[in-house]
Amino acid sequence: MASDKQFVEYVVEQASGAGKITAKPMFGEYGIYVDTKIFGLICNNKLFVKPTEAGRSFIGDVVEAPAYPGSKNFFLVEAQLEDRDWLAELIKSSAEELPEPKKKKKK
Repeated sequence: MASDKQFVEYVVEQASGAGKITAKPMFGEYGIYVDTKIFGLICNNKLFVKPTEAGRSFIGDVVEAPAYPGSKNFFLVEAQLEDRDWLAELIKSSAEELPEPKKKKKK
């Protein structure tokens, strides 16, 4: 089941305190970015954040789940999605640990 555009827009708005948040279609669902870094996925109207030590420490009692069948586990963010400040802090702390995107080679 694909995510609703309205849910994607809601997540982008809720996360906006972390920086420039964008969502891009990816394999029938969405990748979600802060500035230039992908920090998670939106699949089946759920937010999945890439696991990092900073994120694990911030969340505390982490719920992990695959974003789609066969994927690695991500941090599943559900009830906390309502708390904009909490979500922004999770994204900022997680993004600090994530690598910069690789530069695309010129053709």
